[in-house]
Amino acid sequence: MSQLPASRSEEIINRLHSLHPKLIDLSLDRLQRCLAALGHPERRLPPVVHVAGTNGKGSTCAFFRAIAEAAGLRVHVFTSPHLVSFHERIRLAGKLVTEEALTAALAHVEQVNGGQPITVFEVTTAVALHLFASVPADLLVLEVGLGGRFDATNVVDRPAVTAITSISRDHMDFFGDDISRIAWEKAGIIKPGVLCATGRQVPEAAEVILKEAAGQGAPLRVRGRDWDVLRKPDGSLDWWDETTRMALPRPGLIGPHQAENAGIAIAALRAWNPPWLTEDAIRQGVAQASWPARMQRLTGRLAALLPPDWELWLDGGHNAGAGVVIGQHIRESFADRPIHVLVGMKGGKQVPEFLAPIIPVANSLWAVAEPGQHLAMTVPDVVRASGGAAHPGGTVAEVLDRLASTGGPARVLICGSLYLAGEVLKLDAAADTA
Repeated sequence: MSQLPASRSEEIINRLHSLHPKLIDLSLDRLQRCLAALGHPERRLPPVVHVAGTNGKGSTCAFFRAIAEAAGLRVHVFTSPHLVSFHERIRLAGKLVTEEALTAALAHVEQVNGGQPITVFEVTTAVALHLFASVPADLLVLEVGLGGRFDATNVVDRPAVTAITSISRDHMDFFGDDISRIAWEKAGIIKPGVLCATGRQVPEAAEVILKEAAGQGAPLRVRGRDWDVLRKPDGSLDWWDETTRMALPRPGLIGPHQAENAGIAIAALRAWNPPWLTEDAIRQGVAQASWPARMQRLTGRLAALLPPDWELWLDGGHNAGAGVVIGQHIRESFADRPIHVLVGMKGGKQVPEFLAPIIPVANSLWAVAEPGQHLAMTVPDVVRASGGAAHPGGTVAEVLDRLASTGGPARVLICGSLYLAGEVLKLDAAADTA
């Protein structure tokens, strides 16, 4: 397959990599300086929903967006990382940013920054905030990139509401493996007097969030205390708080864990109680929410390598908490036929912890790596980290070719890395070329 030439936006992004020696350097100082030079776009935004957490941030953002759009709102969204195209990170009033708009904003921020040290994620955040302040919208859904307290998105000092999803160990090279420290970082998005909604947390994380909210005078809505959600056998939901009980349809995002992600979004919105929020919008939004590489069924070129009675699924989960969720989903929803799991991971991730809940429920486990996969662990390293449970598999297509001859019906699940997920989505969508 021939490689397309870099776009103008990619050229600028590649050039900006040279401005700071670290890809990630958690601090607000460099970005605040840049935003001041831009005229403080972070102060000229529509109401902001700010979302932090280890697992479920992207899905919770998807529920926020879907509910608001079901109510007729124009919604900005900022998420990371992207899977296939950088443009996925910025959605302006409901539509992905165009190449023309992205290039112009990147060039403007680069010029205003004047060559001073700044990370690429900080530049991306500045670009997004500049665009969000320039294009009219009714709501901005803002996903934390890493951590929360010193994440670039935390320059927004007065969101309308905040949300904290499930907290577990991840990015331990930045935050260590202490859950209380990780929770302290995530809870840094809680602002004075601004309501925060959270799901169930392990006791160490819950204690930190409660303490931070109390210290900030921020009302806190906690699952199991202030609100709750039940996933019924048919996949539909019951959600309730002290005053209301709602029967909701099956979420558009697949998996038992999506009940909590939807529940957090609903709890935050109902406690905020904007005039546009209705139960009809909540129901419609829950049913219509979508987010790529979150237990997504693939039906393209890669899926065609398997027999017609097989299914191919993709999930970007990559840490210990995600492993628990994937294992639960396999047990509850994929138990009716054999399941073959293909795993490719980023170097430095907790491979044994991620795989521990998956190995007992997988009929076979295969280690994979794609040529274009960013910071990918080698196949032998994944096999070793799995304790020998994984077969060496090569690329995804090579393993699918092998599995296709084993009989069926069956399912294949690809997981372990958002970077792998991006490569898989490209392959599944690609047309055969000479």
